[in-house]
Amino acid sequence: MTDTKETTGTTAPDEQRGTPQKHDVRITVNGKEYNLQVKPNQPLRDVLRRKLGLTSIKDMCGGQGACGSCTVIMNGRPVLSCSTLAADCNGAVIETAEGLADSNHPLIDSYVMNWTAQCGYCTPGFILTAKALLDHNPDPTVDDIKEALGGNICRCGNYHVHIKAILDASQKLGERK
Repeated sequence: MTDTKETTGTTAPDEQRGTPQKHDVRITVNGKEYNLQVKPNQPLRDVLRRKLGLTSIKDMCGGQGACGSCTVIMNGRPVLSCSTLAADCNGAVIETAEGLADSNHPLIDSYVMNWTAQCGYCTPGFILTAKALLDHNPDPTVDDIKEALGGNICRCGNYHVHIKAILDASQKLGERK
């Protein structure tokens, strides 16, 4: 018995040629609105890096969602931009390390003063994860911080100074109130 497929002729011309159709996406990144066309399978990481030039978003694990170096804050939550499809981000509000640096957030100074960046590759992902934590829990314990940072890998092993920097930033944020 031969397996046959019925063709209805409803396939779009681009899909017939194997070229995926692009999606229109409106996102706000670091307070600035963008209207972009993205491929259906294009990771948010690639759109932020290649189309918007935001190089703080890294790719240590090859897009496997295993390292946290591509972390951004989307709609108030930390997300791995390598495993988030840009086509699914229409209307999203996204923060990157560039935006955090421009805002003079206490995490930036705390990370500098605590010498957290040995090689610096993981730092933007850690900082964005830490900001999301502090936004939801302004006075975290060491255990809270360890749990929040559980998805971030530091190739240099500087985990203890990341924790210290976050505690320092928490204290500075408390003094601002």
